[in-house]
Amino acid sequence: MSLLNSEANRVLTRGGEKCEKLEFTEEQEALVVKSWNSMKKNAAELGLKFFLKIFEIAPSAQKLFSFLRESSVPLHQNPKLKPHAMSVFVMTCESAVQLRKAGKVTVRESTLKKLGAVHFKYGVVDEHFEVTKYALLETIKDAVPEMWSVEMKNAWGEAYDHLVSAIKTEMKPTSENP
Repeated sequence: MSLLNSEANRVLTRGGEKCEKLEFTEEQEALVVKSWNSMKKNAAELGLKFFLKIFEIAPSAQKLFSFLRESSVPLHQNPKLKPHAMSVFVMTCESAVQLRKAGKVTVRESTLKKLGAVHFKYGVVDEHFEVTKYALLETIKDAVPEMWSVEMKNAWGEAYDHLVSAIKTEMKPTSENP
């Protein structure tokens, strides 16, 4: 099922306003929390693996990052990639951990608006989010193979879909990005 179809199935209307139905169970939360607790001590290394996996699947995605476009340094040695990759990985995982407790994606609103604007500005499309989801799931599977299961894959996939939905809601031109 594509991300768009799963989003369409998750969006409800209340009083003419779109709102998201949270489909994140206690069991899913437990799987995400347990695996994240095991991974967080290696967040920098896992974040880099996550991004290298993205670029392995979709090499053209490197062009979306200004600090990679002009660089002649190998990806794994780029001084700006590792901190960026770690911050994205940590934000993604922390938002997954908080999802059920908060009942929504808990990235700060200003951060969410910035993420939406940046993703819009650089022309991020559904396929980019799909590649990123696949890379995230593969990274987690490799990081916690003893815990990995279909249920865990579904839990992380559901959490990621909620984050993407929140980012897409903010993907619009801003005064800075006409």
